[in-house]
Amino acid sequence: MLSGRKDVLAAMLGELLQPEIEELIESRNFTALREALVDLPAAEVADLFSDLPPDQVAVIFRILPRDKATDVFEYLPVELQEPVLRAMGQEQVAAVLNEMDPDDRTALLEEMPGEAAQRLISLLSPDERRIAVKLLGYPEESIGRRMTPDYVAVRKDWSVSHVFSHLRQVGKDKETLNIIFVTDERGHLIDDFRLRDLVLADPNGTVADLMDGHYVCLRAHDDQEEAVRAFKKYDRTALPVVDSSNVLVGIVTVDDVLDVAEQEETEDVHKMAAVQVLNEPYLDVTALTMVRKRVPWLFLLFCGEMLTITAMHRFEATLEAVVVLALFIPLIISSGGNSGSQAASLVIRAIAIGELTLSDWWRVLRRELASGIMFGSILGVTAFIVAFLFAHYGAKGDPLIQQYAVLIGFVVGTGLVGVVLFGTVAGSMLPIMLKRLGFDPAVSSTPFVATLVDVTGIVIYFTTAVLILRGTLL
Repeated sequence: MLSGRKDVLAAMLGELLQPEIEELIESRNFTALREALVDLPAAEVADLFSDLPPDQVAVIFRILPRDKATDVFEYLPVELQEPVLRAMGQEQVAAVLNEMDPDDRTALLEEMPGEAAQRLISLLSPDERRIAVKLLGYPEESIGRRMTPDYVAVRKDWSVSHVFSHLRQVGKDKETLNIIFVTDERGHLIDDFRLRDLVLADPNGTVADLMDGHYVCLRAHDDQEEAVRAFKKYDRTALPVVDSSNVLVGIVTVDDVLDVAEQEETEDVHKMAAVQVLNEPYLDVTALTMVRKRVPWLFLLFCGEMLTITAMHRFEATLEAVVVLALFIPLIISSGGNSGSQAASLVIRAIAIGELTLSDWWRVLRRELASGIMFGSILGVTAFIVAFLFAHYGAKGDPLIQQYAVLIGFVVGTGLVGVVLFGTVAGSMLPIMLKRLGFDPAVSSTPFVATLVDVTGIVIYFTTAVLILRGTLL
């Protein structure tokens, strides 16, 4: 609690000192600047640096203690880390990279061009280079890319006092001491236990006394989204990562998983908006890049909407005979698109967080069929009333339209039920179909569902009109 209060006070102090810090930078009073920064939390210092040019940040890094500089660097966004490294001297770059946590360093290296990454790897010490190459050898977006080898492992025959002695020797440089892992002589993971259990244990007891035989682990080659689901399910601060032989190769901590969750959610939001994933903050993306990311999808959707013209041309005679039907086209297709977009968003999110699997498709279909009928009926009754009143009282110059106002109301109301029902079913089934085919369900996004429903909605609406009005107005 005391530590938390100190962090809060330090953060408030950082906000108060920000103008003074900026003034110290301008006056190049580095002695006073060092004193102002050294006691601030690393995250707060990184926030201050995010508004400065990379060359100034590189200069300030030189005045900070090495450990502090590394901590601050790890909090910088990747898009700022790269230019800061370029502005640093080679010796300082090597110091920072060697002191970085392996998982944070991997996140930086995988974002850099191949040649630049190789140059940075060559600056690492032999041990750190071996770790970096090993982590980069795992597939992109795999759990192996997110793990760190800085964990504490013990043997089951060790005494509790021996474990404490081991922690004092090796614990300083480890990612976390909250969870301690138990391995056999070949490195296979056999159990884990919390530090709390160790503290409360009999000093004369052994690790075997703390074991219960139940543990959760991640596979190094699995997708990083599996880690997000595992942390959410088991409420852990760290989880072990094993290879195909169950050998413990690293751990993943909750801070890295939070980064993964944010990244995956951002990607899904971009895809659901029919935008290629932006790998930089919105304000840092150039206009040309934004056009390149968005135009292909806009053009594809534009081509899809051209099918609407074809559909309307097919029913051109119906439109000429009953012009009043055209007035309700926006109402029909927008309602279908909205219902489809709702269903798609719900199903995509349910798949993303593991609430739905592909085997649940039939349950989803039944649920959305019932929902679509109910939604369509509610909107359809309302549309019937609106269309009837408009045809009967709004078409005073056309007695024939007034005569068949009830039928026109039935056309609009019934067509709306059909379009909403189709939109709901299509929106719910399209993500599942894409998932079955191995694609990301997020690409069955709102614009794609809306485009699909626009075309089919026209067909459903005018087909309904032909069936109901045949022999009367048609």
